[in-house]
Amino acid sequence: IEKGYEKKRAKLIRAYLPHVPVGAESRAPVTPSSSSSSSSRYQRRRSTGSRDERYRSDVHSEAVQAALERQCERKMAVPMPSKRRSLVVQTSMEAYTPPDSSSSSEAEGSLGRATSAGVEAWISRAIRGSSSSTTSSSSSHSNGSANAARLAENSAHNYNIGPVSHLSLKRRGLREKGMPLENGNMGRHTYDYQSDRPWSSLDSEDSHPAPPDITSYTSDPPPVTVEHLQVAMPTKPSPKYGNAELMETGDGVPVSSRVSAKIQQLVNTLKKPKRRPLREFFVDDFEELLEVQQPDPSLPRPEGAESAIAQGEELCRFKNCPASVEAALQRWGAIAPKAPCLTITHANTKQPYTLTYGKLWSRSMKVAYYILHKLGTKQEPIIHPGDRVALVYPNNDPAAFVVAFYGCLLAEVVPVPIEVPLTKKDAGSQQIGFLLGSCGVAVALTSDACHKGLPKSLSGDIMQFKGWPKLLWVVTDSKHLSKSPREWYPLIKDANNDTAYIEYKTCKDGSVLGVTVTRMSMLTHCQTLTHTCGYKEAETLVNVLDFKKDVGLWHGIHMSVLNMLHVVSVPYALMKVNPLSWIQKVCQYKAKVACVKSRDLHWALVAHRDQSDLNLSSLRMLLVADGANPWSISSCDAFLNVFQSMGLRSEVICPCASSPEALTVAVRRPIEGSSKVAGRGLLGMTGLSHGVIRVDTGEKLSVLTLQDSGSPMPGALVCVVKLESVPLLCKTDEIGEICVSSIATGTSYYGLTGMTKNTFEVCPMSDSGASASECVFVRSGLLGFVGPGGAIFVTGKMDGLIQVGGRRHNADDIVATALAVEPMKFVYRGRIAVFSITVLHDERVVVVAEQRPDSKEEESFQWMSRVLQAIDGIHQVGVYCLALVPSNTLPKTPLGGIHLSETKQLFQEGALHPCNVLMCPHSCVTNLPKPRQKQPEVGPASVMVGNLVAGKRMAQASGRDLSQEDNDQVFIFNLLFPWRAQTTPDHILYTLINSRGVVGSSLTCLQLHKRAEKISAMLFERAQLQNGDHVALVYPPGLDLIAAFYGCLYAGCIPITVRPPHPQNISTTLPTVKMIVEVSRSVCVMTTQGICKLLRSKEASTAVDLRSWPPVLDTDDLPKRRSPLLFKPCDPESLAYLDFSVSTTGMLAGVKMSQSATSALCRSIKLQCELYPSREVAVCLDPYCGLGFVVWCLCSVYAGHQSVLIPPAELEVNPALWLVSVSQLRVRDTFCSYSVLELCTKTLGSVTDSLKARGLDLSRVRTCVVVAEERPRIALTQSFSKLFKDVGLHPRAVSTAFGCRVNLAVCLQGTSGPDPTTVYVDMRALRHDRLRLVERGSPHSLPLMESGKILPGVRIIIANPETKGPIGDSHLGEIWVHSSQNASGYFSVFGEENVHSDHFNARLSFGDTQTVWARTGYLGFLRRTELTDASGERHDALYVVGALDEAMELRGMRYHPIDIETSIIRTHKSITECAVFTWTKLLVVVVELDGSEQEALDLVPMVTNVVLEEHYLIVGVVVVVDTGVIPINSRGEKQRMHLRDGFLADQLDPIYVAYNM
Repeated sequence: IEKGYEKKRAKLIRAYLPHVPVGAESRAPVTPSSSSSSSSRYQRRRSTGSRDERYRSDVHSEAVQAALERQCERKMAVPMPSKRRSLVVQTSMEAYTPPDSSSSSEAEGSLGRATSAGVEAWISRAIRGSSSSTTSSSSSHSNGSANAARLAENSAHNYNIGPVSHLSLKRRGLREKGMPLENGNMGRHTYDYQSDRPWSSLDSEDSHPAPPDITSYTSDPPPVTVEHLQVAMPTKPSPKYGNAELMETGDGVPVSSRVSAKIQQLVNTLKKPKRRPLREFFVDDFEELLEVQQPDPSLPRPEGAESAIAQGEELCRFKNCPASVEAALQRWGAIAPKAPCLTITHANTKQPYTLTYGKLWSRSMKVAYYILHKLGTKQEPIIHPGDRVALVYPNNDPAAFVVAFYGCLLAEVVPVPIEVPLTKKDAGSQQIGFLLGSCGVAVALTSDACHKGLPKSLSGDIMQFKGWPKLLWVVTDSKHLSKSPREWYPLIKDANNDTAYIEYKTCKDGSVLGVTVTRMSMLTHCQTLTHTCGYKEAETLVNVLDFKKDVGLWHGIHMSVLNMLHVVSVPYALMKVNPLSWIQKVCQYKAKVACVKSRDLHWALVAHRDQSDLNLSSLRMLLVADGANPWSISSCDAFLNVFQSMGLRSEVICPCASSPEALTVAVRRPIEGSSKVAGRGLLGMTGLSHGVIRVDTGEKLSVLTLQDSGSPMPGALVCVVKLESVPLLCKTDEIGEICVSSIATGTSYYGLTGMTKNTFEVCPMSDSGASASECVFVRSGLLGFVGPGGAIFVTGKMDGLIQVGGRRHNADDIVATALAVEPMKFVYRGRIAVFSITVLHDERVVVVAEQRPDSKEEESFQWMSRVLQAIDGIHQVGVYCLALVPSNTLPKTPLGGIHLSETKQLFQEGALHPCNVLMCPHSCVTNLPKPRQKQPEVGPASVMVGNLVAGKRMAQASGRDLSQEDNDQVFIFNLLFPWRAQTTPDHILYTLINSRGVVGSSLTCLQLHKRAEKISAMLFERAQLQNGDHVALVYPPGLDLIAAFYGCLYAGCIPITVRPPHPQNISTTLPTVKMIVEVSRSVCVMTTQGICKLLRSKEASTAVDLRSWPPVLDTDDLPKRRSPLLFKPCDPESLAYLDFSVSTTGMLAGVKMSQSATSALCRSIKLQCELYPSREVAVCLDPYCGLGFVVWCLCSVYAGHQSVLIPPAELEVNPALWLVSVSQLRVRDTFCSYSVLELCTKTLGSVTDSLKARGLDLSRVRTCVVVAEERPRIALTQSFSKLFKDVGLHPRAVSTAFGCRVNLAVCLQGTSGPDPTTVYVDMRALRHDRLRLVERGSPHSLPLMESGKILPGVRIIIANPETKGPIGDSHLGEIWVHSSQNASGYFSVFGEENVHSDHFNARLSFGDTQTVWARTGYLGFLRRTELTDASGERHDALYVVGALDEAMELRGMRYHPIDIETSIIRTHKSITECAVFTWTKLLVVVVELDGSEQEALDLVPMVTNVVLEEHYLIVGVVVVVDTGVIPINSRGEKQRMHLRDGFLADQLDPIYVAYNM
């Protein structure tokens, strides 16, 4: 054995060893068989950490180390996740009380303790090298920039960037002032003043070079060329950080302060994929076309002949064998009542208790009589023969169990043995409850001690467990039962096909099935075991196994009674205290047979401590119940090595293969004095993964050593069938599922006829299609093959099978590899779970391990990266997710193992709470759909052919015509206002509501006119302004702003409304104010006294230089005397005001609104909403830009109605303010924003009853228009309508408006006209810029709501954004607008209108080429509906899909961030908000966590999974932050670029940042 081992080991690792000096190996030979050295070796192991010895193999450990060494040579620094300090918990070992101390097994001899000095040094060098590489990048909290100094050297790209064009205005003011990029972190509220400020838009392609694309599998990224508009502009040289010459981004901020080195590391790592991608097997298109995978001719495939059916020897009937197991009990109870049946040993010092056959017989009779006659009444007994009864007995009380089991058999009742439920939430307990329910169990038998320990309710009754039927609990202890009457005697029949008992089986998915075993099967099975194992009467058997199921039940309860054996039961609790207890019992009782698992062999090895008095020579059979597991061979060999000197013979070790369905499949026979060596096989793991047997020559690293499990059972047939649906016989060199045909098998899954047919009624077929046998076979659930001489080899279980990319892997093999990586340092008690989850049409490997309490962050991350490398090197499969949880937190099975299905369920529900997680989707997911290939530019003719099919109408629509029906002329506000002041002086135009819900102030026509006159006089007298000068109005939302606006118009000046700086966040909001003032070329600033003081404050002077401000006028101090009327006549085409706003992409843009456009816009809104002087309209909008400003400031003056103004900021103090005001003032029309809607939904949704009680009534509301520049948020509007339906809100009332920079109001639902319609489109087609309408509820469907009715005087056409050709109805394209209310153009500093002139002066490339259109920059489509509008025409509905600026180009497809964010928010209850953006072609996801920080890491796999499943994208970085961090502007839109800059500058203070590999 030694020689063979040495030879094999040397051969295996020769290729990976550095040159070792000659003779180095001979200096330290291995002598495992010498007793003294090996014992000291095991003592040494005991003292180190722990590891599950079932998976121990010295050779495998060395193979793992060699694989790691090979990986080290091409290693890359992997970015370590960033973690908030509060999440880094380092506990001491003392804080834990391990539950199963005896499992602190150790086999560290296998690892790194390589025998020769050369090898030892080599392995330690490998470990050191690896650790330094991985920890070099580690940082345990969020300040990733500490590592950024290395970025310059790391980067292969040196970006050379000129100053950015003023046109995009990317934070010019801040760059010149060298402003820090702070997030301000005020907690995100809808009206966060900070959030409208423009952030440098790092991803807009025009201002920033494209970073290297790391998602494609090319070796070198293409060189990046960037062209920039060079504008002569004075700029300060940007400061260099330290001495490093760092690259700079487009706005001159050094990259080191933005991009943490970790992202660069991630990019570098991902540039070099570990393996070639598989052929992509489906196309992401209209239909998902699954490509047929072409088989690779180089892959191993079976070449042998068709396998034959193996036959066991004939089962010889024994002389005077009892006719049933109960008959045997009756016989022994009568003729040998004093013979010992069962001895129970206890964990405490209590004397062992022995149950005799006489006692067993009499007590079983009592139980049988009791359950048949004492439960219920004579007329209506609860239990009838054939009913099912649960047996609930603890693992330390086999005597009570065996009495109840045979009591049930005697009463002809079917026992269902199950585990004791200890708590309401026991792992798997609910599924057991389902089994009991399906079996119709109404009675549970239990022992007195167990009954006392069950959880009770307050009334003292046993608690109702989740999923369990209502049970009557019956205690079967003898003292509780009366003696059966003498005349009563159970009817003992011969074994027949009635069900004897039901054994439960837990499936891979956690469901529990009941396998029924008939009386005939039970008897025959006992006879085959007696025959195979050579049992004789009155032998002693030591049983360490669970006696309620499987091998422990068959040998310790059934077969022992048939043969009158004496069973000595060693409970798990005793094994935990004294792992040697079973060996001591073998010596004490001179036992002939012991039933154990490989775990018990290993525990004995660890604990034997040179105990010289042990003698195992009495053993003739050591039955290893899990000996079929390939990883048990090392335990068997090591056990034999150590205990051979204590009388253990090699032929005594008998591995056994079994399953709940097929019962015992094979046992190796114990043949006295036999020198026949057990069968061994060295199989290559690569071959195994393809289901092919290839005997490995020992040259490769990955081999699996198998031992045979003996030949088929007597009277049984065994065959091996393919795993696919049709049971074809395998080839001789092919792995398949082992099937058994015998009387001694299970017969069905109770109550499941379909599954029973597939498992218990299998008819194997030959390749020709003919039936291979007359017999019916049972699938055993074991994978393997029949070797030479009919020996059965098992390679794994169906339940542990993981199929990735068409290859099969065994979970146990992966566990073994993971455990061979530094086990002594890291994994707590070897507790590792491996399972697969299905993501994107394939299984993905997930590894979950418990880490030791004292392990550090760097250690855990280092271990994780090494495990990934080892599994990749040995199994050639990528691990999708590796999670570490604190010790003792994984759900346990009753005997201390990991409950796999429960662990998987927790992982999938996001309830596992790992303390470390590493996702590797980039290296695992190789079956993404093909990236879209953009077609080359096509001319108008081909567009005509492609998009305008014969009979298709053009996608164009218009609002009602203004010229004929409306006699309103174009009013100039300068004329209109004095006219209103003269004709209706006392008519109230504006009312301002304060936070208490009362009218704070109001303005009549005359008051407003006089106030505006005074302001215009002040502009002339104090500021000496000329006609056409620009004035910045920096006011809070209110009446002062309106008066100042009209004062400017009177004076002939051009007003620009600017949001004032936030007093609590002045350092980040004031620079934006200053920037707008500069960019708009304002010669004067008008404001209130309070803001004047704020601008001159100390905090303001540190943010912005006071001397650089233009003159600031305080309008609270107006001249008292009446000023002469100054009227400046003006041209309708002259400028009325400038509208400045920051887009969600961070671009600051000002548009010019002429007098005629402003007037036309007000006229359209007046007609659409039917606004007249008698009307009241409630406005809860920000009055600084867009339609919000128009409705707040202009419409009342134009239409004469009263506007009730509610500043949105007041809702933060009083969330009900808007709705209460609408209710009290009986307003019929109201305007609001999405942020207002969201605030009301979140804060008031749960208190609608109390609001109703306080008199809130919204039944008068006719229209509630949500003003937005985005796709309608259908979920939010619907939930708002549903929540407030109780207070009278009509569901039809809520509608949306759509406006953009070029036309502030394109659509608005208004009062008349058809209701907004909703259509469902295919999200996958949208990514390809195509439109496909689908039914509601179909997969990948996305609901889109019409954005409102097109306003009067507005014409819309849908055009191709690239070719500028018109597009057909129901096709996706860019929305173009032609209207008199369009803005005149962008306002820019150096008159560079030509850059964006295309936005305002676009023409179609064919068709109507004369009309001038404005391009909105939004994708959408028009669809003619079946509804009719007021004019009787069919209604054309406009659907907005999203902004072109915001869309992300990934894998050649166009993604709208909102779609990905919607999917992510749905995945976990704790995600309240989410934002996505791209950086270096990596998708970055920021989620807000509303829950404990412990949940942060649960979100990483869930987010990654959902984006892969629904959008076919791999997430690069997942950032978990606190609620309120994602910035939102006044319209409720997410400022994603703003967020991105904060992230890259390390300013978000994230809870956790995960870098997906």
